[in-house]
Amino acid sequence: MAPVTAIGEEMYALVERLYPLCRSITGDGVRATLDIVQEHIPLQVHEVPTGTQVLDWTVPQEWNIRDAYIADTAGHRVVDFGASSLHVLGYSVPVSATMPLSELREHLHTLPDHPSWVPYRTSYYKPDWGFCLAQDTLDALPDGEYEVRIDSTLADGHLTYAEHVVPGQVPDEVIVSCHVCHPSLANDNMAGVAVATFLAKALAERIPYYTYRFIFAPGTIGAITWLARNAERVDRVKHGLVLACAGDRGQLTYKRSRRGDAEIDRVMRYVLAASERPHRIAEFTPYGYDERQFCSPGFDLGVGSLTRTPYAGYPEYHTSADNLDFVSPKAMADTLAVCREAFAVLDRNRRYLNLSPYGEPQLGRRGLYDALGGRSDTKQAQMAMLWVLNLSDGEHSLLDVAERSGLPFDTVAAAAGALHGAGLIKA
Repeated sequence: MAPVTAIGEEMYALVERLYPLCRSITGDGVRATLDIVQEHIPLQVHEVPTGTQVLDWTVPQEWNIRDAYIADTAGHRVVDFGASSLHVLGYSVPVSATMPLSELREHLHTLPDHPSWVPYRTSYYKPDWGFCLAQDTLDALPDGEYEVRIDSTLADGHLTYAEHVVPGQVPDEVIVSCHVCHPSLANDNMAGVAVATFLAKALAERIPYYTYRFIFAPGTIGAITWLARNAERVDRVKHGLVLACAGDRGQLTYKRSRRGDAEIDRVMRYVLAASERPHRIAEFTPYGYDERQFCSPGFDLGVGSLTRTPYAGYPEYHTSADNLDFVSPKAMADTLAVCREAFAVLDRNRRYLNLSPYGEPQLGRRGLYDALGGRSDTKQAQMAMLWVLNLSDGEHSLLDVAERSGLPFDTVAAAAGALHGAGLIKA
């Protein structure tokens, strides 16, 4: 894998390319996004027809947009979709009309508290139309007639999502999910897409223990569609992580799964604490990103969520201020590093059984002490062997050993590998 600095710059370059695209829960913007991701990792793209029943939901009509603007009597575009995809209310029905500003105001969305920012607004499931603009722009508009045009289509089509699978040694799966429906928002969630893409590339450099399934889908309806189409095989999903808001400069936040004590919850808590990074552990709530779909009571999967500053936790959230200046290569590289550290622990976290449990087995005659010769952490490695032997009762995992002993997980895992090789423990 490339050096951390280079990886951060590569992820930032991917966010730069994805950022301008107009995405929604359906449509060509999602397909264009996945096409770019496919330049980095192969994807299996799924197209689910409009009207398909997915759990309690129905796949909606597909929305596409070509142009939109508000123009004054001189033909000057005072609001222009071409300048930013945020300028149009997501899923706006087509409009071609001339109307006074007093009537147009009913369809305009601003942020009076942040007058230079453009808000992100949608109307997915209720036919409507509108424009989003800076309050400063609205305040500068004189009364009069304006041409209003939204060149969009709402028609039967498809919902598009994609998967990338990194095969493992076992069919049990870890899912990594990110959403691909937000237009021109760098942190929420193009940074998550970039981190997921480069995490998949990193995992493919070796054969991991688990099979890792990456899901690139529209928020809410995409995850629900994936669950509906995979309901009979979700028992393979042993762990999972939703990635979002992965590129801002805030501290990392891990949100527990609904279970609260799933293995991914323990691993993330351990890795974040051991790394001494500033971080926060948040309890599960049924509001947020797609962890709430994976953790719905009928599925109750062990899926948590990793962000930097959480959704709605920063003023720039869902506004034009969530731009390319708001995310940084360093922050994305740090998020990626935490994911890699966590999955390295998850992949090696086994329960072992001591095959010589009566008294302490003689390690010296098995060459185990000799194998440690010259190591700077020889005493620590010896203690790790003793701890692994003592807690290898089929009930305790290596993470249990690391937490109870206070020893680094890598040291504990290395000790377990040596003991397994000497025939003293079995998985």
